[in-house]
Amino acid sequence: MRATTRLMLGVGSIIAAMSAADAATITGTVTGPDGKPFRGAFVQARNLRTKITVSVLSDSAGKYRVENLPAGEYRLQMRAIGFKADPKSGITLTADQNLTQDLALQQGMVRWSDISMYQGKKLLPEARGKEELFAHCMACHGFESRMAAVVRDEDGWRDRVNYMKDAMGYFIMRPAFGFNEQKAENVVSYLNTMFGENSKLPNSPADLPQYRSEVRPISDEALKIVYVEYDTPGPNRMPWSAHPDKDGTLWVPYYGDANKIAHLNPVTGDMTEYPVPNVGTAAIHSAVPHPDGSVWLTEQGSNKLGRWDPQTKQITEYQDTVGKHTVRIDPKTGMVWSTGALSVFDPKTEKFTHIPEVPTCYGIALDQDGNAWFTELTPNGKVGKVDAKTLAVTKYTLPTVNGRPRRIQVDDKGIVWFGEFDAGRIGRLDPKTGAITEFQLPGPQPTPYALGIDRDGMVWYSSEYMDLIGRLDPNTGKVVEYPYPRAENSMRDFFMDDQGRMWFGSPANDKVGYFYLAKE
Repeated sequence: MRATTRLMLGVGSIIAAMSAADAATITGTVTGPDGKPFRGAFVQARNLRTKITVSVLSDSAGKYRVENLPAGEYRLQMRAIGFKADPKSGITLTADQNLTQDLALQQGMVRWSDISMYQGKKLLPEARGKEELFAHCMACHGFESRMAAVVRDEDGWRDRVNYMKDAMGYFIMRPAFGFNEQKAENVVSYLNTMFGENSKLPNSPADLPQYRSEVRPISDEALKIVYVEYDTPGPNRMPWSAHPDKDGTLWVPYYGDANKIAHLNPVTGDMTEYPVPNVGTAAIHSAVPHPDGSVWLTEQGSNKLGRWDPQTKQITEYQDTVGKHTVRIDPKTGMVWSTGALSVFDPKTEKFTHIPEVPTCYGIALDQDGNAWFTELTPNGKVGKVDAKTLAVTKYTLPTVNGRPRRIQVDDKGIVWFGEFDAGRIGRLDPKTGAITEFQLPGPQPTPYALGIDRDGMVWYSSEYMDLIGRLDPNTGKVVEYPYPRAENSMRDFFMDDQGRMWFGSPANDKVGYFYLAKE
């Protein structure tokens, strides 16, 4: 209960500037096709002006409660896999209004675009190109939103594969990745066979006898999750994360060839975009505010570091000779660290210092002394530390072979936490002793990606393949899995704001937002 209370700091308003006393509430009961209360349906209230959407789950009695809604016009809709419902539009809320809206689900069908990447691996038929599709084409998004949700002929799928070869060529076409023209044609063949005009797929994955065994149950505790989401200004922005700044606004990097960063006002939902000068795919992986008001970003597609100037609103790029991936800033010195090949940049001298002992790394976090902790997302990859003063490197071997550590965090006690993507575990490293403890996550393929630590030391993660987020209690080892109201959450990073809300980007859905746990 203590963790729930603290994570709820600031939840008296969905928007920081809003008073709970002026907020409206929508409550009601969800029933299924049989007229009985329906458990676990997402009820979504969307403000038509701000395009902010709040999603809650119906409880065991079918009841739902959407709180802290600003006055305005809303559309109410539902999402429950295998069911459908007509949205309710024209709902006008006044300040401090309590409105009751009972909702009814009708029988629908499970669509191939509804299932998780893990379920897709298990349920999509074996055929030429499936192996290549899942091995090479799921790094930025899954199959659901951009494949299963559309129908194209063979030429249409070839056009899309060629687009990805061009837009993401720096990534998928490099020799180490192993993608080539023959594999591209295999992928085209599979996409056309499964999602083409003459698809060989059953109408629904639920038609397969093994479907039911691949559905994850939702616990009663998981029904307390609330999501608040914001739309990006257009399609294919692929927001990789949302990082709070000192003013309570958010900075959002766009991956792929959108070549922009965005500044989100969480009160109005407005996003102001700023382009980078780079020609070609920038693939902006990270955007983090600096104490001086600037914003630093990494361009994975061009091996550049960028600085957004708060005075001119322009971005200056700094070319490096090594890869650029994730950025973190030392608040005391202003030094800018980045992964890919680990390096540190001095904004005063505009010089890079490379750490030769770390030629490739993924996640990075700075501790209170400015030391840089990193992960190597490679077979037998290690967790390591770079001393901020001497740049000496220390590496720690993980108990699990080939765990492939990905994101990393340092909590307020100096304990280092990291997700082991392939092993499906959360690791805990005590820097004083070097001891590593691993926590096994539930599910057949947990694949922890985004990682965050809340104010009570609870560890939050997103599962890349199972389309859920989870919370680990390090004191008990208990994990609660929470569903997400859309397929393919694709969350890459979690950042907590000063109200305790955990912010994320969902690139496949072109949305950013935060989540919290509702009060009892």
